[in-house]
Amino acid sequence: MTTTRLSARAAIASVADPGSFAELAPPAGQSPPDGPLAWAGYDDSRARATTRTGEHESVVTGTARIGGREAAVVSFEFGFLGGSLGQRTGDRLEAAYTHAREHGLPLLSLIATGGSRMQEGMLALTQLQRVARQCVLTRAAGLPQIAVLRDPTTGGGWATLGVGADVVLALPGAQVGFAGSRVRPADADPAAYCAEGQYATGHVDAVVPATELRATLADWLRVLTAPRPDGPVEPPAALAAVPPPATGWDAVRRARHPDRPHAPAYLDAHFTLRLPLSGDRAGGTDPGMLCGFGLRGGRVVAYAAQCGTATRPAGYRTAARVIRLADRLGIPVLTLVDTPGAANDAAAEHAGAGAAIADTFAAVAAATVPVTTLVIGEGGSGGALALAAPGNTWVTPDSYFSVIAPEMAAAILKRPPAAAAATADQLRIRPQDLVALGVARGIVAAPPDPAPGV
Repeated sequence: MTTTRLSARAAIASVADPGSFAELAPPAGQSPPDGPLAWAGYDDSRARATTRTGEHESVVTGTARIGGREAAVVSFEFGFLGGSLGQRTGDRLEAAYTHAREHGLPLLSLIATGGSRMQEGMLALTQLQRVARQCVLTRAAGLPQIAVLRDPTTGGGWATLGVGADVVLALPGAQVGFAGSRVRPADADPAAYCAEGQYATGHVDAVVPATELRATLADWLRVLTAPRPDGPVEPPAALAAVPPPATGWDAVRRARHPDRPHAPAYLDAHFTLRLPLSGDRAGGTDPGMLCGFGLRGGRVVAYAAQCGTATRPAGYRTAARVIRLADRLGIPVLTLVDTPGAANDAAAEHAGAGAAIADTFAAVAAATVPVTTLVIGEGGSGGALALAAPGNTWVTPDSYFSVIAPEMAAAILKRPPAAAAATADQLRIRPQDLVALGVARGIVAAPPDPAPGV
């Protein structure tokens, strides 16, 4: 798939509210003749690039409104020496990040770059350290960073502004990867270097068609700049109007029933708008873990929700990533627990299941924002507990939570398979048992049916 390469200003115009872009004044100062390395012909190359693009550097910076919300904007001009980063580029990027922090603005990067500028040698490469520093300072200020990967996004630009953003969106067909097309192995799999490939391996949150980019960015800015709830969020209402189960085995069968409500139904019912984040930024995704941010009553909430499958290491790492991001942005978290347990196959062990689960426990434990948990189905051992908020976990009447599945408990205790039901009662895994034991705060009820005529 090919993509249309927009100029830096056209890229801004394609997403910004009309007439809202205000350019930042370039930092003062000039480069020495032919740059810091006295690279013969460098000034001529820059002059030709200026004639061709109308720009004096490879990045345009300023502020703009997107969906009515102001953001600091960085847009790369690929036509200017391949969008490469040099010292003057670093000056402009640093000034843009500083402006964002001084004015409390989210920062949007529209990236199209081939990497560092060879004519400035190591001095160009060290600009990546400057950019990384600015990313860190902006994170510490609690301001969100959104990146849009245009074609191409390679080299240090991908490894700093791209991967360093909180939300990473990409245009279809964009070349994305650390290695540019001229330096990667000749027999390399091209799928590894495109937006779709990076999305499939957990490094990009969404691939967004150009026609939808303006609306998508407006939604993200709307959500990430929305007011925060005061205190912990309320758990969602139950979606099944059923009484608590009579026995432990009834609880298990009800939670395992294929027709009971699952996470997508709970999220859709709870949020008026929700935006997904995908991938663990370490090469993996887990479709059984839904993560992102949503609006509830006009306020923003982060979520991490298990979907009833065995959670894979990538799922835990994605959840931990989102919980830490929410904590940094001051956004409360809702987790939905529903898993028979952590994936325990060899692939999961090779992918670091134990470390991923530990990381999720740590993210929940370290969160300074309130975390609310609702168990909506199976609560299978530590693989479920990793997402549970200590002291603020609730349960639905069609759920259970157990130290281990009753069948496995019976096997460990050397009981026959038929003893699983009795073992379930002994484990006290019903919703009402969990409340009595102090593991859960309460059982959430389904909303009352509307009165006749309402």
